[in-house]
Amino acid sequence: MEGHVSPGEYKDVVLFLATAGVIVPLFRRWRISPILGFLGAGVVLGPFGLGALSGAFPWLGYFTIANPDEIAQLAEFGVVFLLFMIGLELSWERLRLMRRWVFGMGALQVGLCLAAIALAAMAFGLDVAPAAAIGAALALSSTAVVMQILTEHKRQHSPAGRATFSVLLFQDLAVAPILVTLAILGRGGGEDAVFSPRLLLAFAPAALGVMILVAFGRLLLRPMLKSVARAKSEELFMAACLLVVIGAGLVSALTGLSMALGAFIAGLLLAETEYRHEVEVTIEPFKGLLLGLFFLSVGIGLDLSLLAAKPWAILGMSVGVVALNATVVFGLGRLFGLPWRGALEAGLLLAGGGEFAYVILSAAMGDGIVPRPLGQMVLVSSTISMMCIPLLAALGLKLGGRKTGGQGLAAEPAAPPAADPGHAEAPKVLVVGYGRVGKLVGDMLHRHDIAWVAAERDPKLVEAARHAGEAIYFGDASRPEFLRRCGLETAPALVVTMDSPEGVEAIVATARAMRPDLTIVARARDARQAQRLYELGATDAVPETVEASLQLSEAVLVEIGVPMGLIIASIHERRDEFRKALNRPEALGGRVRRYRRAQEN
Repeated sequence: MEGHVSPGEYKDVVLFLATAGVIVPLFRRWRISPILGFLGAGVVLGPFGLGALSGAFPWLGYFTIANPDEIAQLAEFGVVFLLFMIGLELSWERLRLMRRWVFGMGALQVGLCLAAIALAAMAFGLDVAPAAAIGAALALSSTAVVMQILTEHKRQHSPAGRATFSVLLFQDLAVAPILVTLAILGRGGGEDAVFSPRLLLAFAPAALGVMILVAFGRLLLRPMLKSVARAKSEELFMAACLLVVIGAGLVSALTGLSMALGAFIAGLLLAETEYRHEVEVTIEPFKGLLLGLFFLSVGIGLDLSLLAAKPWAILGMSVGVVALNATVVFGLGRLFGLPWRGALEAGLLLAGGGEFAYVILSAAMGDGIVPRPLGQMVLVSSTISMMCIPLLAALGLKLGGRKTGGQGLAAEPAAPPAADPGHAEAPKVLVVGYGRVGKLVGDMLHRHDIAWVAAERDPKLVEAARHAGEAIYFGDASRPEFLRRCGLETAPALVVTMDSPEGVEAIVATARAMRPDLTIVARARDARQAQRLYELGATDAVPETVEASLQLSEAVLVEIGVPMGLIIASIHERRDEFRKALNRPEALGGRVRRYRRAQEN
């Protein structure tokens, strides 16, 4: 018997997908941040938007999110996946070299902003505990919104972007101690309990959780992914990636840390493995959708009725917090050596509220530390300031003398020394396929001191090359995003050595579409496939049968006594005849050569 399906059960999912599929593309076309599209859609579709009018107009209920709490619970995974991707782009070594910025500028920002907001709250008559809770909530910025903006504008590797990320990272690390402290205060320990040994004991599970994640991650992650990769199933690899992200988050949550921090640690552990880029490509769609859901849930939480009842108090609080955070970050940025434009950009990016304000204030209200009416006001104020972050970021880029589009953003004049590990990698020749042919190509590049990186689908070959100290990654190079993450956009050349004709053709076509000016040298099985590769855009195609014939001819001519100079000249002449015959003028390879000549002229 078929089960009964109620369309209303899927209404929220349909509304979210409609938002992602219709509204966000429109915002991109209008050159407006899609974050604002999701936030605005959340306000409209939430219970305080169209939902408030559904009583008078029942048909509006079809366009209202019915279960905002369920949406918010799922939306938390957006931040979890974002932190995991950030961890993948770092490494333990880079994090160690960034310690001055993370534990210096980050710690000072949290401490100064928390203290200033708490003192302002006490001046309005609050006790120390609720004032400190509100200060902690409003001192933290939005990792989800800010990192998404930095990625969209390709600013994550600028000095301002690295400093901003360092502060955000310390803020994420500070969430667990803040929540533990609030829990102790909520149990009736009072302010004196904060300075007691009980607080240190309360942190023990969190420290144990970090050690468990690091130990098990180092022991199990690489073997698990290697086993899954050998199965050669994209579905299994995707399932393994999701298991790593969600599993690390749950272990972290069970020990008192945030799920996002656990996912970040898992990303750090995978960043130094050969599976890094393939994991990034696999997780990216989930991160994008769940982050969109997160921004939608933030907009849903904006209580317009409370804003209408106390507009000046809430807006004044939002403006005050934005001004305070921006000023503190700007001053710290200058103190730590950022140029004034970079410090201003970082200050405006970090000025708004963050997603952890919901976590902290919900815990504080649940424990009775912050009165619920006041907590709701602070949450609305934090939401408004968070919604202003895309506008503040655009203002920061404009004041810094750069365009607000994602392309062509100028680099800062100088980078902070301690943040240098976050710089983009130098251009490297990309070798796809690391069997016997690819290994020989890599060896020849080594001999000429040319930097290179390889990609390979066979996990055994990847593991062997890794043990030999080579820079090689597991993954499918026919996917544009994987090639991009391997550095194709800056690579001086691409060498495709795979023995699969279909695979070589797919990679050549994809790479040529991404880079019209790229030098592409591809391995071909025979003359017919070489001609096909020239048509797809290969700069040069090397057919195995032709090269074998030429080498046999060279060997026999040497043995029968023909002078070496004549042999070499004739071999080169015959090879050029093959190339001219195969690379027809109407083929894409010929157009690439004409493109280069036009660029040179």
